[in-house]
Amino acid sequence: MIAAGLSAALLCAGSAVAESKGSGQATPVRFGILPIGSAAESLEQWRPLLDDLQKRLGRPVATVSVGSYASLSNAIDAQRVDIAFLSGKLAVEAVTHQHMQVFAQFVRSDGARGNVAMLVVRGDSTIRHLDDLLTPGSGWRYARSELLSVTGYIAPEAYVFAPHGLNSDTFFGSVRVGDHQSNLLAVVNRDADVASSNNPDMDLFRRNFPREAEQLRVIWRSSLIPSGVLVIRDGMPASLRRKLTAFLLGYGKAHGENGARERAKLARIPDLGGFAPEDNYVLEPFVDMQYTLLRQQAEHGQWVTPQARQARLEQIEGDHRRAVRQLQPH
Repeated sequence: MIAAGLSAALLCAGSAVAESKGSGQATPVRFGILPIGSAAESLEQWRPLLDDLQKRLGRPVATVSVGSYASLSNAIDAQRVDIAFLSGKLAVEAVTHQHMQVFAQFVRSDGARGNVAMLVVRGDSTIRHLDDLLTPGSGWRYARSELLSVTGYIAPEAYVFAPHGLNSDTFFGSVRVGDHQSNLLAVVNRDADVASSNNPDMDLFRRNFPREAEQLRVIWRSSLIPSGVLVIRDGMPASLRRKLTAFLLGYGKAHGENGARERAKLARIPDLGGFAPEDNYVLEPFVDMQYTLLRQQAEHGQWVTPQARQARLEQIEGDHRRAVRQLQPH
């Protein structure tokens, strides 16, 4: 399913390239879209904004819309993406290993520059609090996102499970991996006891499934986690880069009818109010979160010798220092 989604997206990009060559147009800009809900739903949400971008640039904008975080990371690694919307963990990978740079951060419609991770149960669940969830031997069934998801995996792991010496993949009776929307539905349908989520996806779920959303209850919320970012490929021609960044940073900020139309198109993307200029250093909280998770896992892990444990902790420290250095402006 994931491979098919990626192939379809890249076929779309390839056909746009072929069309542009035949008509004398410039090579398309390839825009990667992090899936929120389904890949098709995410593409539909972004399409009006990208149509405006295409008009402004005077060249095609081909979309790379995939079914998983890993597929989008693979497309970036293969240099099939010029600009992309990414969450923190993916963005760190793109900046530190895949020749991309942050130039903007999402601003929520309420002005906040962050989201909140959540753990969600049914309203009638016997899991009333985190202590109930973390009771040993309960055999609860967990629905989470893939490993690259900050709110769907890394934040709950770093702030809830690892501090108690737990790994969610071995602690729970069963673990299912899916997108936020299907995970919430699994809880509603009693196919899972608890799901990870976040506030934008909960808002989207309330819009799509209002009756089902009333059956859910949040038992844990994280502190504010910085919003997703826009990254752009190193080596893009300076003139094109200036046009792209100016368009996106100014989108929805004009007064009058044009500004109102743009804000309406932004509103199609869940909880998005616009973009604010940023650089790579905005990703430091995600590097720190990953460091916290890995350190806790090492400290609570079972080791053959104390020396092996110490070597792992030193490796984690060194990797963290190197990642932070890579985010700093050169």
